[in-house]
Amino acid sequence: MMKSIAAYLFAALVAVIPAATAQVTVNISEGTLKPTPIAIPVFEAEGADRQLATDITSVIQNDLLSTGLFEITPESAFIQRDLSINTQPRFADWKIIQTDALVVGEVDRVTIEGVEFIRASVRLWDVYGEEVMRLEGQAGRRFTAKPEDWRRIAHKIADTIYARLTGEDPYFDSRIVYVAETGPKDDRTKRLAIMDSDGANVKYLTSGTFTVLTPRFSPSNQQITYMSFENNRPRVYLFDIQSGRQEVLGNFQNMTFAPRFSRDGQSVLLTQAVNGNSDIYLRDLVTQSTRRLTDHPAIDTSPSMSPDGRQIVFNSDRGGSPQLYIMNTDGSAMTCPSGGRDTACRITFGSGRYSTPVWSPRGDLIAFTKQSRGRFSIGVIGTDGEGERVLTESYLDEGPEWSPNGRVITFFRERAPGAGPQLWSVDLTGRNLRQIPTPTQASDPAWSPLLN
Repeated sequence: MMKSIAAYLFAALVAVIPAATAQVTVNISEGTLKPTPIAIPVFEAEGADRQLATDITSVIQNDLLSTGLFEITPESAFIQRDLSINTQPRFADWKIIQTDALVVGEVDRVTIEGVEFIRASVRLWDVYGEEVMRLEGQAGRRFTAKPEDWRRIAHKIADTIYARLTGEDPYFDSRIVYVAETGPKDDRTKRLAIMDSDGANVKYLTSGTFTVLTPRFSPSNQQITYMSFENNRPRVYLFDIQSGRQEVLGNFQNMTFAPRFSRDGQSVLLTQAVNGNSDIYLRDLVTQSTRRLTDHPAIDTSPSMSPDGRQIVFNSDRGGSPQLYIMNTDGSAMTCPSGGRDTACRITFGSGRYSTPVWSPRGDLIAFTKQSRGRFSIGVIGTDGEGERVLTESYLDEGPEWSPNGRVITFFRERAPGAGPQLWSVDLTGRNLRQIPTPTQASDPAWSPLLN
């Protein structure tokens, strides 16, 4: 029975209206200059479900608005108000108020094998093309979930609309893990917290008895790796989100820190300090074997793997100051962008100190933190060291992490000395800078893959 019920969760059901090629498109690189107007009237619902429909619609609107790519047409401008998901809208009424796209939906309930679920159906209309737009190959989509998961339904609808209009992969139906900070500056409590991508549904994963830092999501399962100072010894831990179980990663005799999962989730990259020298290691979670990846008298740390698993970017001061380097995962020599061959190639040569590199899930860019002239910034650079761009700058901007689709970066910021850290996000244009709400001060964010 449980398998049958689960099959209905977030199921897409085929609608029967034929669709032609739509004309509405969103230029994601220039979207913040001229957002696309889109109307999202409150979904239809009966009785007590009207408030639920209002809440779902609000989340969809906020998700799309947060991208900087869309402008939500206000309800006060609507001419047509008798909308139905089963009826073609009066396109002339929506052209008058200069709306490019129209979302029409409804919410109801269904009982499956004695269990009640909510359903949300949606269709997307191209106003000027006067046609329904296909959503993942169908003229309409329907999502089904348990009542407590209504926000996930909203995020998935927003993802579907975003993907259809931009041609990009979605990212709203995901989560962010971070370090929640409370207490005075000289006695901070730092514990793991997790929330929806928009800051809702905050849950605390650790008690705060021991300080935690640098949480990172597994790309393949519900695990987080992080560093903790339990028993006054900095070590890397694994945390299973579903069971709440945590365990030390390996019985290392020395300090371990800066963990990050490999792209297949089967291993963890980490830094180990031996006799005062920090190098990068790879710990296999299946065989429990450990392989040393760097062997240099300099400080090598903060490794991040490329999407294909073949290369690793890391931070090293082997050139005299902290800079970014790329190496092959197998340790073999490679041709460097600047010429010559080496086992590690430097890719940053600008003024300043570079740290916390993170390879984009798209594979084309590396995000980093840069310290220069007494300020900190978040930037991106090509994997060949070309095209460096600064996206943000403040008293302290640090710890970039990519959204699942590689188009948005989350990080933490302190506006001024003693102000305390908060979570922010910025898109690749650098124009759409937004604060992510959290109930406490927050640092070290990391974005999950899309949820199943």
